[in-house]
Amino acid sequence: MLDKFWEGVGGKLADRWASVSTSALIFWLGGLLSWMWGHGGFSALRKVADWADKQSVPTQIVVLLAALVGIVASGVIIQRLAAPALRVIEGYWPALLNPVRRWRTGTITAEAERLEGQFQALAGPVLGTKTATAEQRSEFVNLDRQLRRLPADGDYLPTRVGNILRAGERRPKEKYGLDAVVLWPRLWLLLPADTRTELSQARSSLDAAVGFVIWALLFLAFTFLTWWALPIAICVILITYLYWIPDRAEVFADLLEAAFDVHRVTIYEHLRWPLPANPHEERACGEKLTSYLLRGQDDTVPVFVPASPSPESSGK
Repeated sequence: MLDKFWEGVGGKLADRWASVSTSALIFWLGGLLSWMWGHGGFSALRKVADWADKQSVPTQIVVLLAALVGIVASGVIIQRLAAPALRVIEGYWPALLNPVRRWRTGTITAEAERLEGQFQALAGPVLGTKTATAEQRSEFVNLDRQLRRLPADGDYLPTRVGNILRAGERRPKEKYGLDAVVLWPRLWLLLPADTRTELSQARSSLDAAVGFVIWALLFLAFTFLTWWALPIAICVILITYLYWIPDRAEVFADLLEAAFDVHRVTIYEHLRWPLPANPHEERACGEKLTSYLLRGQDDTVPVFVPASPSPESSGK
């Protein structure tokens, strides 16, 4: 009887449901296995199947639709919780946890100072005298990679993921004087469609990883049905938190920085703001542009440059 229902469902609807609720489906299948384990295995599932087979076709459809709606709804809820959960993972904690935050940032500060000292000690042989060994060059590259994932201004968050994302957000200001928090909504409107797609996919991938942590925490509730739910949930939480989320955060942070590297001139052009003449001037110019967008100003300098003619007008 259930096969008839699936025959009447369009392929596109099934594809949409699968794409939105894959994580939710995995979670509830795991819950079903836990329930089967605690209630006699396949015999318990057979009883449910026998009960469903005895029902009328409309009843079967209603039951199956209710299950599908429940899976999709749970997936949407977890998806909405990903953003606030990411804030917690980044280290934006309530004031009650200030002692923990200070302890963690102090530890990270000490580690950053140690890495910076080692980096500076190797900078001479690697970049100056060119006498570094292969092992020293490899260590230098590794130290540079680790320092790159920390905010250069020393304003650290208490978690690794938080510092990865903060470093990516602040690097445009360090290099170009452009505050990413202020300029990002403006730059987003000017980015090419393919660039926005790449950024959206990277952010969605990061949110999906955070969602896996939430699902794994919820999976702990099945521990009362079967013992193996506990180690599975803990393994998923640790692997996702320690490896998957930081990896996705690095990708997103790199793409955010790259968007400013490649497209920052577009902001100047659309605002008719004079372009900096050289890298030495760019940081100061970027700071003035950021201040202008943040608060506005009524100064007579800089003087706006003439607007570039649009392709439509130039073609007339």
